[in-house]
Amino acid sequence: MGQMGFEKTGKILTEFLRYYEDQYGVALFNSMRHEIEAPGGPQAQLLSRKVPLDERIIFSGNLFQYQEDNKKWRNRFSLVPHNYGLVLYENKVAYERQVPPRAVINSAGYKILTSVDQYLELVGNSLPGVTPKSGAAPILKCPTQFPLILWHPSARHYYFCMMTEAEQEKWQAVLQDCIRHCNNGIPEDSKVEGPAFTDAIRMYRQSKELYGTWEMLCGNEVQILSNLVMEELGPELKAELAPRLKGKPQERQRQWIQISDAVYRMVYEQAKAHFEAVLSKLLLARPAMEAIIRTDMDQIITSKEHLASKIRAFILPKAEICVRNHVQPYIPSILEALMVPTSQGFTEVRDVFFKEVTDMNLNVINEGGVDKLGEYMEKLSQLAYHPLKMQSCYEKMEPLRLDGLQQRFDVSSTSVFKQRAQIHMREQMDNAVYTFETLLHQELGKGPTKEELCKSIQRILERVLKKYDYDSSSVRKRFFREALLQITIPFLLKKLAPTCKSELPRFQELIFEDFARFILVENTYEEVVLQTVMKDILQAVKEAAVQRKHNLYRDSVVLHNSDPNLHLLAEGSPINWGEEYGGGDGGGGGGSPGPRAPEAATLSEKRRRAKQVVSVVQDEEAGLPFEVGREPPSPASPDSVTEVRDLLAQDRGAESPPPACPLLNGAPLPAIPAPSPPPPSSPPAASSPPAASPRASPLQQLPPGKAVDLEPPKPNDQETGEQESGPGGRPPIHTTTEDSAGVQTEF
Repeated sequence: MGQMGFEKTGKILTEFLRYYEDQYGVALFNSMRHEIEAPGGPQAQLLSRKVPLDERIIFSGNLFQYQEDNKKWRNRFSLVPHNYGLVLYENKVAYERQVPPRAVINSAGYKILTSVDQYLELVGNSLPGVTPKSGAAPILKCPTQFPLILWHPSARHYYFCMMTEAEQEKWQAVLQDCIRHCNNGIPEDSKVEGPAFTDAIRMYRQSKELYGTWEMLCGNEVQILSNLVMEELGPELKAELAPRLKGKPQERQRQWIQISDAVYRMVYEQAKAHFEAVLSKLLLARPAMEAIIRTDMDQIITSKEHLASKIRAFILPKAEICVRNHVQPYIPSILEALMVPTSQGFTEVRDVFFKEVTDMNLNVINEGGVDKLGEYMEKLSQLAYHPLKMQSCYEKMEPLRLDGLQQRFDVSSTSVFKQRAQIHMREQMDNAVYTFETLLHQELGKGPTKEELCKSIQRILERVLKKYDYDSSSVRKRFFREALLQITIPFLLKKLAPTCKSELPRFQELIFEDFARFILVENTYEEVVLQTVMKDILQAVKEAAVQRKHNLYRDSVVLHNSDPNLHLLAEGSPINWGEEYGGGDGGGGGGSPGPRAPEAATLSEKRRRAKQVVSVVQDEEAGLPFEVGREPPSPASPDSVTEVRDLLAQDRGAESPPPACPLLNGAPLPAIPAPSPPPPSSPPAASSPPAASPRASPLQQLPPGKAVDLEPPKPNDQETGEQESGPGGRPPIHTTTEDSAGVQTEF
């Protein structure tokens, strides 16, 4: 990167971290004040699962990956564990022998491309003035028509290919889920560090006159900080280094990608060291700050309100004119553009949940009642994390457009809002499933017959759907308010900056020196601007709730928790359907209900179970995981498209193994635990595959009087992967890539 690059990176990091230190005190004060003054808003009706996917494998299978060092395509056995890091092994034998993985990819900030032409266009735009001649060999050739390329504006790229369009669609859904999850890397339960960091990012970029949404607010704090540095450093490096690159256009493009990745890694290491040092200092200072806030809370609030009143008197006339002329007329249009796809997505979540439970109910009726319940509930419990079953819900957000409005309000991309809504969808689906599980588990304690069980499942389903309607309405309204603020506030700040920002320093004298760590003029100014537009946003969302087409509750409708004991049920240990109602094999197989298996299984049993991989995503028709189990001997590197096609065909035809219990994979990245072979004294591992999940039987096959209404109940017209946290509630920061030699490295 050079000495100048290191100095520039250090300067950017130092400047940003000053903002972070300032915002930390403000966030700490706001958090402590909120704990004292927070109104008790509407209580969620659904329960939330504490550990959504502990020790689960989301997906597993074989991919062909392009190796840039030798320009060959290699077969890789791939896993997506509960923490959503894509793990690539040399082959399945290497995985079973505990050989370290070739790479563990954190996909935060990446985009998935399904065509080489798309990729070549992005590569061409990344290095202006370097255009290969017509007919020249491109930088990448794919042996099939079904590539998947992970592209990042700064970090290295990853190239994969599949044999069929169906496989491409499966992997695309899975990898998109990885990206969505990894992008949401700052934990929401971090009430101080998280808000302080995001506010510091916004303030720093606004100091550079960069307003509006930022597409690279992706990943954990160090990744976001690296993206921030590269946003400023990248263009300078490109201008300096691009003229020095030699060779054909394709070779120069390849060189630039490698240089950009190397610089990104160096920036990441610098950012990590700087950020962790500052965070450690702040964590040490936090107890003293908390003591001051507790002692002087009233005085700090009085001082802040006095400052806000002075800023309001100065700014309000200008802000109200700006809101009335440039924002207010467009709020209904923005809201409608957001509401249509979002409401469709949440309706699809409701329909998918209804269909899955109804299918399960039909199967239980036709296949022996409680004996099969463990198998079906094991699958249902993972519904929210099934990328393929949730795909129809996520796809509803794709049509989101802010045509005309996007340019007016300087919205760089709608992907920020799409991913946020999709995360809400997944959370609501999991809450609905978990609430259903909890209520059904309670009902099973009464020992119902098959006929009684059918009626109970239907009754619980209707009960959960009512709760879902209420909670999803609250979540959507909150999402709409946040999205409208995220779109309009940067626009207003940019409009007001020429006449207002230069006047702000004179208000600094109104803050007592003892409280300067907890009250900032610029934050108070932004709060005043927010208040000028907030009443219009609240009114617009309130009016939208009256429109039945969006299935929102009106604000006047408040459901009190009708199940006071429901939240107490969730305090118990998680339900293990496979062990409790599946014969103790953990795989959801049939068998009579038995007592819960002992918590401490024998070492040999754990090793036997860990040696096998069961994906959350399973082939519904075959009842087997989407994975190739018996790895053929590692082939020589294919040099031609024909050889790769032959290998892909061989890979497709390999026999799938019987599924077993989930891989125990709870360690933080990059130390992905590989299974141990069973000790010599252990008996041979034998696992019977669970029975294939049959398709829902027609109503004619139901016993008389046991037909289930297949239409989901409609809302009443009146109602209409993770890791262990480190200090301060932050997860450990682990991002790995694969260097040019193919060895796993951490940056």
